[in-house]
Amino acid sequence: MKKYLISFATIAAILLASCSESLDDININPNATEHPNPAYLLTGVEKNGANLYWGNAANYGGILLFVQHWAAIQYTDADRYSITNSDGIVTTPWSTGYTTLITNLNAILDLDSEVANANYKGVALTLRSWVFLLLTDLYGDIPYSEVGKSIIPVYDAQQNVYANLQSDLNEALTLLNPNAGNISGDVVYGGDIAKWRKFATSLKLRIALRIADRESDNAKQIISSLNLSDLIGSNDEIFEFVYTSSPYNNPQHDHFVSRNDYRISKTIVDKLKALNDPRLPVYADLPKDASVSDYAGGANGLSNGDANSQGFDKISLPGVYFISPAAPAVIYSYAEVLFNLAEAVERGYISGSASDYYEQAIEASIDQFGITDAANISNYLAQPAVQYDAANWKKSIGEQKWIAFFGQGLDAFAEWRRLDFPQLTSGPAAVLDDKIPVRLFYPGTEQSLNGKNRNAAVARQGEDLLTTKLWFDVN
Repeated sequence: MKKYLISFATIAAILLASCSESLDDININPNATEHPNPAYLLTGVEKNGANLYWGNAANYGGILLFVQHWAAIQYTDADRYSITNSDGIVTTPWSTGYTTLITNLNAILDLDSEVANANYKGVALTLRSWVFLLLTDLYGDIPYSEVGKSIIPVYDAQQNVYANLQSDLNEALTLLNPNAGNISGDVVYGGDIAKWRKFATSLKLRIALRIADRESDNAKQIISSLNLSDLIGSNDEIFEFVYTSSPYNNPQHDHFVSRNDYRISKTIVDKLKALNDPRLPVYADLPKDASVSDYAGGANGLSNGDANSQGFDKISLPGVYFISPAAPAVIYSYAEVLFNLAEAVERGYISGSASDYYEQAIEASIDQFGITDAANISNYLAQPAVQYDAANWKKSIGEQKWIAFFGQGLDAFAEWRRLDFPQLTSGPAAVLDDKIPVRLFYPGTEQSLNGKNRNAAVARQGEDLLTTKLWFDVN
């Protein structure tokens, strides 16, 4: 009898094992990669990150309107700040940032070292820091420390997110070593680890200035410890995603193929005209209506009817440089590094000449757009309205940085809030009582999916409104 019991037990075990194996087979997704390839993940993150930074929902469909680089000529809700927590401008940066970019970067970080060497990990940490920076700059307190560890992650205070990103970048710089193995799939720097180190170091500089008005001593310690030769040092080293041809077209080009709802803003056109800025013909095209012989911008914050009545063919489109299929998505420019160094001098963090860095930054920006006429540049810098004003350095740097950041809506937005220049005004049909947004709502889905942690962040940070200032935005 005991013999039969053993046999039945054995049979049962075999059946259970067989059933388990069958269920495992059923639960395998035939379209999923069982062993992710870090090169494929890296290429996807670079492209999708550029699309997020340069594309519709997060950039020209909203933030470029806030900073008045672009204006809506129809469908003006976002230009009037009439948006909700379910609109794409709010939900896309969050969903793409977490679900696509950070998830795939964490996948690289989780791979065995035999599959993804130290340089893959260093690049992934650098890119992840950049994505988290975009998210906290837009929303404030965000999930960070428990992302990938909990399905209902806590929201970390923005102050702590910035501090942790500095630590992550320090780790990335420890990992990034030209002698630590080659990487593939890098369509930004072609596997040049020395350039990745420069991007990581430049991100440390950017983040340090984010906290400068709150934690000046900490910012000084970070910046004074940087080796300036480790920063992005020329226009050949800027961090940009260069689009090619379909399906890798610049998303702004793809938008204008089928849509006709945006123009360059009157605010920036008027500023460039007032300064006789040589970048105007790059930033804008002449209107299609031949009777309009000069560049013309569209007004921000108009009703649909008033926006339409400006005349679709009488207002300038953004320049070909920005909306051609192969237009680059610039994410960190050499000009920004130089502006940041000028500010660091003014704050007493490093030695040097703030005015020299400032002029070099303008020259780098003009050169970035293919303008190389030395006399033209010299005449531009000599104008009283352009010359560096140490007594009001935030105005000098803020206005010129805003011009140089044309098209880089997310960082132009952060710098405008931080430096408080240029002084922008909302349009006549705007809905925020003459205020301009200074953050994005949390996506509405967070209330149902992670409500407790989201509500704790709101209680700590302030009401979930477009007008609630973030921790870094002091003035």
